[in-house]
Formats: sequence, C-alpha cells, structure tokens
Amino acid sequence: MKAITSVSGRAYPLGRENIDTDIIIPAKWLKTISRSGLGKGAFETIRAEVGNIFDDPEYKGSPILIAGDNFGCGSSREHAAWAMADLGIKAVIAPSFSDIFSGNAFKNGMLAIALPQEAIDRLMEVAQSDPIHIDLENQVVTTDFQDRFPFEIDPFRKNCLLNGLDEIGLTMQREDAITAYESHVTKSQSWLVSMT
Repeated sequence: MKAITSVSGRAYPLGRENIDTDIIIPAKWLKTISRSGLGKGAFETIRAEVGNIFDDPEYKGSPILIAGDNFGCGSSREHAAWAMADLGIKAVIAPSFSDIFSGNAFKNGMLAIALPQEAIDRLMEVAQSDPIHIDLENQVVTTDFQDRFPFEIDPFRKNCLLNGLDEIGLTMQREDAITAYESHVTKSQSWLVSMT
C-alpha cells in the first residue's frame, strides 16, 4: 500500500446521501478478483445521467470525492473501494460512512474523512471551481480561501496510512520476532517440525 501524507486537487462534488455499494460498483462488475479495470464500472448508474460529474472533463481524475451522509452503505463488497481507487479517488469526505465501507477504504489506502454537514456544504461550493487540500499528518482539510476543517482519525489507521502499512506490511515489521520464534520452536520442539 502506498503511503498517504496529503491529497490535493479538484473534488467530485457528488453530495448525494445514502450512496450504497451497488451504486459505487454494480453487482455485474463483481465477477473479477482483479482490482484494475473496475473504474470503468464505478458509479455506472450515475454516469448514465446526462451531465454527470464523473464524465465531466472539468473533474476528470479528481482525487477527492465529496459525498452526502451514510456513504458506502449496503453490502460489504470491497470492490467498491477498488473501483473508486481505480477511478483515481484517494479520499472521500462525507458527514458519515458505513463502518464496513470505511474499513474497506482504509485497508485499500483510501482516506474516509467525516466532517459536519456545514463543512460538506462549503466544500461542495469550493469544489465547483477550486482545489481542496487534505493534510493527514495535521488532520485538516483546507481550501485556498482559508477554510480549515479539522477531522478525527483513529491513531492506528493514521499511522498505517502515513507509513503505507497494510496487514502484510504490519506483519513484516515483526519479521525478526517471527523468525526468532520459528527458530526457537524448531530447536525446542523438533518433533513438531518432523511431523510436517
């Protein structure tokens, strides 16, 4: 997983509430275990609407999505986070998230930032024409207009994102201890090793 210290750029001003995982990536796209290529199916039902923001050249490649309350509700499909990442989204800002979605986002190196509705309203306004900046280390979302919105994040998740540590990376940090334990077991309980 790549480390994230900050995310800056234009943002998709979606703002809709209750965007579920079936809207993020419809079930017909779930026949793959590959993470690449899912961006083509991301937000397919919204993209079918005339004048949608996802196909607007002005927002193409935006690394941030501004959404409404209860983002990522619905099923537990991890493909939702994969599809958004494949679309180039690195952070979602909304008033609230489904617990499962925020967990999947974190495990896939994506920031899920909860801010009050007033902040969302202001960011939706800014996103129409200007960039938004997220500073993970200082836990603040800012704009070029001196807006400043602090956010909370679990310290463990923050550490993992700042250092690019997924579950494998966390395990590999303990490689010396794991090797020492395996060596100890091999010597002290050699009969276990001979059974395998």
